[in-house]
Amino acid sequence: MSEQNLTRLHIAGKELILIGTAHVSKQSAEQVKDVIELEKPDTVCVELDEQRYQSIKDANKWKNMDIFKVLKEKKATLLLMNLIIGSFQKRMAKQFGIKPGQEMIQGIESAEEVGANLVLADRNIQITFARIWQGVGLWGRAKLMMEIIYSVFSKDEISEEEMEKMKSKDMLNSMLHEFTIAFPKLKKPLIDERDQYLAQKIKEAPGDKIVAVLGAAHVPGIKEEIKRDHDLDALSKRPPKSVTPKLIAWFIPLLILGIIGYTFYANPAVGVNLTMSWVLWNGFFAAIGAAIAFGHPLTVITAFIVAPLTSLYPLLAAGWFAGFVEAYIRKPKVGDFENLSDDVFTVKGFWSNSVTRILLVVVLANLGSTLGSIVGGADVVRMFIQNILGS
Repeated sequence: MSEQNLTRLHIAGKELILIGTAHVSKQSAEQVKDVIELEKPDTVCVELDEQRYQSIKDANKWKNMDIFKVLKEKKATLLLMNLIIGSFQKRMAKQFGIKPGQEMIQGIESAEEVGANLVLADRNIQITFARIWQGVGLWGRAKLMMEIIYSVFSKDEISEEEMEKMKSKDMLNSMLHEFTIAFPKLKKPLIDERDQYLAQKIKEAPGDKIVAVLGAAHVPGIKEEIKRDHDLDALSKRPPKSVTPKLIAWFIPLLILGIIGYTFYANPAVGVNLTMSWVLWNGFFAAIGAAIAFGHPLTVITAFIVAPLTSLYPLLAAGWFAGFVEAYIRKPKVGDFENLSDDVFTVKGFWSNSVTRILLVVVLANLGSTLGSIVGGADVVRMFIQNILGS
């Protein structure tokens, strides 16, 4: 058996065998099978968290998804991002005729076959995204979204040689390689912290012989981090949210209401104009967002009506209401859930599938409402200065 992509370590009386894989490589999956069958370890660690493990185990999870529950729990944006990122991996896997994450699936199956314990060694992906999101700032978030979307819908084919090079990265890192150069802070939550988390989970795994199935990008870091102890609770904490965005989110609506209220007192005619400006700008951009998502006409109208009101109350969002209307009028059929994993390959699929269209309605209507608040708020202030303060 080839020792290529294998790293053997001896820590505290345990033998640790790290297999560095590409996440969409047939050879990697075959090597995982061979190593586990030969070594017969006490435990197999896989680079998965509970959420991704359940996705692998439950092939019908999309068919059983309750879209209304997703909207009620305000997880539409998170689900859309997971689908977008997953489609990148599936596109590569489809090109090479294998299942996405086949090496992890093989690790799970081989662990069962040899009677080994299975340890899900990676940090919760939602925690990782939260820590990334917190660290890159507003402009960084916009660039991050664009980089992910470009990576997903790029039509470029990936050569076998490039696939082998990807063994030096994991899936997220391979997608965001250029972004990590522009934003070095991204490397810490995406790679460094996960190296520490993975190293600690592997080190704590039961038994004397441990096989760990890992994206090859993590192997060098794990070799170093496994020599040290790490606090898993600290690494699993969501970053504290800044108070500033909350203050701004409440200050701006109160300011707008105060300006409009005072203007009605000072000059009712101008007050009407300010109110109309706020309503029209908010409603227009939210409706445009819903229309870009190909929402039903009633969905677009809903976005237009609710956006001026939800923009004044930060705990509500126009996209949620528009999404509920879209889901009610165009309730996804069984076929939409069955085709979801294929439809996310293309831009056309994203917009034609009822499930992803609902998610797009939520996200784009919210983005439109935000833009409308900025433009409408600026126009309200401008008119107030010109007609009230300037008079």
